[in-house]
Amino acid sequence: MLAISNLKKAFHHPDGGTVDILDVPAFDVAAGQQLALIGSSGSGKTTLLHVLAGILAADSGTLVYRLPGTGDAGVDFAALSEGQRDRFRGAHIGYVFQTHHLLPAFTALENVLLGMSFSGRKPDKPWAMHLLERVGLQDRLRYRPAKLSVGQQQRVAVARALANRCALLLADEPTGALDTRNAQEVIGLIQSLSTEIGATVLLVTHDLQIAARFARQVRLAEINRVGQEAAV
Repeated sequence: MLAISNLKKAFHHPDGGTVDILDVPAFDVAAGQQLALIGSSGSGKTTLLHVLAGILAADSGTLVYRLPGTGDAGVDFAALSEGQRDRFRGAHIGYVFQTHHLLPAFTALENVLLGMSFSGRKPDKPWAMHLLERVGLQDRLRYRPAKLSVGQQQRVAVARALANRCALLLADEPTGALDTRNAQEVIGLIQSLSTEIGATVLLVTHDLQIAARFARQVRLAEINRVGQEAAV
């Protein structure tokens, strides 16, 4: 599904200094796999997800996506322009943030329908309603975020991320603001809904209990040379 080779990212200070964040020689995730990437705060987890989503551009290296069912050689995502990355993300990648980032003036249903607008497909209201039913909010379709609990808001965010029937779901500490019960329920929803649509899942977390829910677990420090150097 995705294959990384010699991927690097650094941040540059106005004073001319540079801070290396990512130096990943090789990393891959198979289509349909559900993986937890474990790392502490400040280890580069979010930066990696932002590069994978095209929110940030890599400084160098390759990031190849091979979409299931296409049979092609793949797309070097890192070589695309910002506009091309945005279009690819809208069509093929879903993203769940640590906080929900729902639009406050829109209802739960409208927020999920908005998630479809970036895919280039026509809005599919029955699919949006199905997703909200699957996350247990069939009686909250017309509620705006302020009328929902934090856990319910994050459920809407999960439904929105999957609204485009994405090939890859990226999740950045999606349970960080939730209590233990809601956290476990949200992880279960991410896993079951992703299985339903055949999406690959890459979730980053510092929580070992959350990571334990995934068959494959990888520590970021094991694949990121920047983290390895910091640990020496």
